[in-house]
Amino acid sequence: MTTQETDPGNGTDADERTTAGTADAASDRESDGVEPVVDIANVTFGYTATPVVEDVSLTVEAGEYVAVVGPNGSGKSTLMGLMLGLLEPDAGTARLFGDRADRFDDGERIGYVAQQASAATGMPITVREVVKMGRFPHVGFGRLSSEDWAVVDDALATVGMSGFADRRITELSGGQRQRAFIARALAGEADLLVLDEPTVGVDAESVDAFYDLLAALNAEGITVLLIEHDLGAVVEHADRVVCLNREVYFDGPTDEFVDSDALARAFGTGARSLAGVSE
Repeated sequence: MTTQETDPGNGTDADERTTAGTADAASDRESDGVEPVVDIANVTFGYTATPVVEDVSLTVEAGEYVAVVGPNGSGKSTLMGLMLGLLEPDAGTARLFGDRADRFDDGERIGYVAQQASAATGMPITVREVVKMGRFPHVGFGRLSSEDWAVVDDALATVGMSGFADRRITELSGGQRQRAFIARALAGEADLLVLDEPTVGVDAESVDAFYDLLAALNAEGITVLLIEHDLGAVVEHADRVVCLNREVYFDGPTDEFVDSDALARAFGTGARSLAGVSE
């Protein structure tokens, strides 16, 4: 148990209300009988004997826009790895589209955008070639058909990057590069878009446009799972917040997160309030 949880100033009633709210929300999401996109149940994982995430349970339903927040070292990226089957839990279960996450092999259903898309910064390839990679789970490394190229061009148009298709990825700004990698996910016809702090190093104007794009994609039915350090952006754009610091401190609607004490409990009593951030 973290030191924040044992702070007598926080009181147990607040903890119990948050836990009850989380359970009610999970029950509501599961009541329709539809298989969740992500289903994490009582998961614990550590790289050593000390857990990085401990007894974490949450589900992400199709079409949701969920943000995972927490201080540095809170286990956010580890949790994402567990969700995507890149890590196997020490205890508990992790399922992805109904299958065991670590055995999930339908990769075209998932689009992943990393921090600053740094893996591409040294690649002398064009934007269209990056987006083309999204078709590989469907066609392998063979020749793309005219239909495949149409999907690539549609993805470029969706993210507003058609005019940059022949430009090298190394010549793009951070915001443009992230749009190119979202286009790659769209070309793969992904159902789940996972983004790991995608706006790090991106200028403020591009950040606004980036989040407008995510909102538009979510409105079209793509499930968005966002790990983000910018709490203001999370409050403004996400529909649901999961606040993590090894354990889940809050899981529920964004407006309820703003009014809760989860920020102070997860980030420490010195953390600023979110009150007024979304106004």
